[in-house]
Amino acid sequence: MRVSARFTASALALALATLTAAGCAPSTSADDSNEDKKSGTLRVWLFKEVNNKPKKQVMDDAIRAYEKKHDDVTVEVQYIPVDSRAEKMKGALNDPESAPDVIEFGNTDTAGYVKDGGLADITQEFESWGATKDTDPTARESATVDGKIYGAPLFVGVRALYYRTDVFDDLGLKVPKTLDEVAETARKIRDQRPELYGLAVGGTYTYGAMPYIWAHGGDLAEQKDGAWSSTIDSESSRAGVKAYTDLFGERNCPASTCAQMGGNENVEAFTNGKAGMVIGGDFNRQAVEDSQVKGEYDVVPLPGTSEGEIAPAFAGGNNLGVMKSTSHRTLAVDLVKQLAGKKTQWRLFEAMGFLPTFGDVRERAADEAPYVQPFVETLEAGTEFVPVSPAWAKIDAGMVLQTMFQQVASGKKDVDEATAEAARKMDEAFAQ
Repeated sequence: MRVSARFTASALALALATLTAAGCAPSTSADDSNEDKKSGTLRVWLFKEVNNKPKKQVMDDAIRAYEKKHDDVTVEVQYIPVDSRAEKMKGALNDPESAPDVIEFGNTDTAGYVKDGGLADITQEFESWGATKDTDPTARESATVDGKIYGAPLFVGVRALYYRTDVFDDLGLKVPKTLDEVAETARKIRDQRPELYGLAVGGTYTYGAMPYIWAHGGDLAEQKDGAWSSTIDSESSRAGVKAYTDLFGERNCPASTCAQMGGNENVEAFTNGKAGMVIGGDFNRQAVEDSQVKGEYDVVPLPGTSEGEIAPAFAGGNNLGVMKSTSHRTLAVDLVKQLAGKKTQWRLFEAMGFLPTFGDVRERAADEAPYVQPFVETLEAGTEFVPVSPAWAKIDAGMVLQTMFQQVASGKKDVDEATAEAARKMDEAFAQ
């Protein structure tokens, strides 16, 4: 059986954790709790946001509602930095007594946490939860490994094309309808407004570059008979790499500066009024709204290679799961339902702009907040993901793709040489 690393909204298998990149995975199977206490204290780990106050208020309200329904139960929440999640999880796996009962985790962490014995299989409870009939397939699969469900989706995030309406109006430009038109428009902006990048791009902005690979019919890797191998050096993938790296240069985004830039730097260039366009996420919108370009921008789906197509986007987002070591399984599952339920997701959208994972709630969001529509359209057009392999953590940490893009952008290697080297490094990681 041959399985590609590409996924549509109805078939997205997500992924691995940075945890396994650090060395041997800890084992907790011997310490898994067989208890299911119906009272006591539940410990919860949630990610700390840059502006965490609105999220905390929403979650505090949801927890108060939960505690009213559960006598003799107290919920303690700890907000942990996203960047330290691997270290925190490793400690929890090595010492189950210190582990939380409920945990928020990135969807790229799912398979790795499952492999290391951290997450409980809650398939039965998830399937019997009435609200999940409205969970979109992409979100559902983000918590699924080998057909079993290990969490409830909390929110989803994708990227689209932000552009400066004032710049487009001044220069008489039309919104691009293909990736070629994006490049052409970017160069027109740079030619006529040399103080601007036409389209901000970055040598380390892999999530901004991946849609180019997928839109050209390429992929990062494929799975055959259970084994992964890189396809970044395929003809289609190379076409996508070339299309993206061709955007580095004096007529758009000089490699001397842009080859070192990542996604945050790209968005900052746009918010600081230094770029005519940028590939940014729904989660970046508030930063744009708070910037000097407020009221002078719009967002559309990033187009594909042909008019009418949308370039596949990476499907990000977070889930909530129950730790396998919990001694309060039933209570923990109920708490997950409370924190990831429709009411909480709606309030998180209002407070933080997080896209809901329930189709009906997301439709309401699009109706009441039109700015959501380009991102919803992108989700509905089909999203993609990275290889579902523990090796991906090592590939990503080793900057394999980032180095590839930088080498081509800076002229140190051509596309064929750089992709061949990247493929070799990826295959070495897959083979370990």
